[in-house]
Amino acid sequence: MTDQADVVIIGAGHNGLVCGAYLAKSGLSVVILEAADRVGGAAATREFSQGFSVSECAHLIYSLHPDIVKDLELEKFGLRYAASNLSTVALSLDGRHIRIRGDSVDGGISTRDAEKYSSWHAQMLKFSTVLAQTFANRPPGLIHNTIKDKLSLLKLGWKVRMLGRHDMQELLRIGGINIYDVLNENFECQLLKGALSLDSVLGSHTGPRSPNTMLAYLYRHVGGTFGFTGPAIAVGGMGAVSEAIASSARSHGAEVRLNSGVTRILTEDSSVVGVRLNGGQEVKTARVISNADPKTTFSALIGYPQLNTEFSRRVSNIRMKGNSAKLHVALNALPEFTGLEENQIGSRLLIAPDADYVERAFNHAKYKEYSQKPIIEINIPTVHDASLAPPGKHLLSAIVQYAPHDLKQGWSEGKEIFKTLVIDLIDRYAPGFKRLIIASELLTPVDIEARLGITAGHWHHGELALDQFFMLRPFPGMSQYAAPMNGLYLCGAGSHPGGNVMGIVGRNCARTVIQDGAGK
Repeated sequence: MTDQADVVIIGAGHNGLVCGAYLAKSGLSVVILEAADRVGGAAATREFSQGFSVSECAHLIYSLHPDIVKDLELEKFGLRYAASNLSTVALSLDGRHIRIRGDSVDGGISTRDAEKYSSWHAQMLKFSTVLAQTFANRPPGLIHNTIKDKLSLLKLGWKVRMLGRHDMQELLRIGGINIYDVLNENFECQLLKGALSLDSVLGSHTGPRSPNTMLAYLYRHVGGTFGFTGPAIAVGGMGAVSEAIASSARSHGAEVRLNSGVTRILTEDSSVVGVRLNGGQEVKTARVISNADPKTTFSALIGYPQLNTEFSRRVSNIRMKGNSAKLHVALNALPEFTGLEENQIGSRLLIAPDADYVERAFNHAKYKEYSQKPIIEINIPTVHDASLAPPGKHLLSAIVQYAPHDLKQGWSEGKEIFKTLVIDLIDRYAPGFKRLIIASELLTPVDIEARLGITAGHWHHGELALDQFFMLRPFPGMSQYAAPMNGLYLCGAGSHPGGNVMGIVGRNCARTVIQDGAGK
């Protein structure tokens, strides 16, 4: 144990670990402090019922950057995929499901829509490629920008221009609008529109008719530019990804301390001087990198009195209303879904019958109510990785929307009612599902906030919208990872480019710290 380091990182979520690994590789002494008894944060694996291990929040890998996998030698440290490029099945109560695989879709869909989807997907991938190219580096400054920042903006403009006249005009047309209208322009199949709508709103406080949902859809599919034609499942769950990154960081000399929650970032004369742990111990450092969300970092760990009024106002105005719950179910056997072949049960399964259904589900959240007919992303990881459950048993993991953090009736009263409602809904698509249940748990946004310290239980540390994106994420004046307070940085999902298990925020933040002159 050391009480001094070149860099202290708060939180051993995957971005904090990536950041620490790159900094340790550069020769810095790095201490990563984690309040929990395991690494990973929202990307951790834990046993929720005897013999059944679940991925805490995130359960599918969409966009882990291949350069990070290579740079940190994650395969050497245990990263393995139990399944990759999974297809997505949009479930129908009558069994006439559709299956989306990369640029193709089949099942209960017309030839016209299937052909249209192929060309539409190709165009969306082009647009996502433009987004992906902005992710690789620190975004340009909005308030105080340099020549390098101006050149970065010019390069972005040139990349958009190189799409060609038609595609450039289309990207500019749809980039900030709602996905509902775009889908109606292109498709007739209600199941397809429902599935694509779900992709645009999962984890957010938006419905398909909300502005910026096309941007969110493109963002979610950035992984397609990294080689992910569908999501992947890690052997050992999401925690195995985080453990591999932690092992890489340790191999370069980083120290990872568990059960070491930080209660305060210590400052003197507007500069960071260290952190105080929950046991009272202090670690001295000139650089602190917070993997916590921006609101937690500035309101709880720094304190608004240490910040100027305008900066504090911007922090408090970050939009982050947690709306997603996580359901874990231990099962006696593999469930049977109506009309679904057994070899398809390991796919990503969606309950989102049409775009209007998704919008109606969102309507409840506007009034601080949980949805009576929620949208659900279902994964049964034990189809691919039997180590997560006892022999012959299975595990179901599901992300459920909409479940607002600020539920009007309170989650102490509504939690079991909502869990029963969700289980009943799944049972309609998989008759007999309820009879297979050994144990179940529902993590509401309030639970996620309490367990992981994420404000309002918002997985992405802030809505993904044009006014909280790129050089505006999380807000003007805090978009290049470094805070106005000397030595303080952010490396979590609240910073550019945002959430999902990509690792890019952590890598970009590490590069910024090194460029700012950290080191020996």
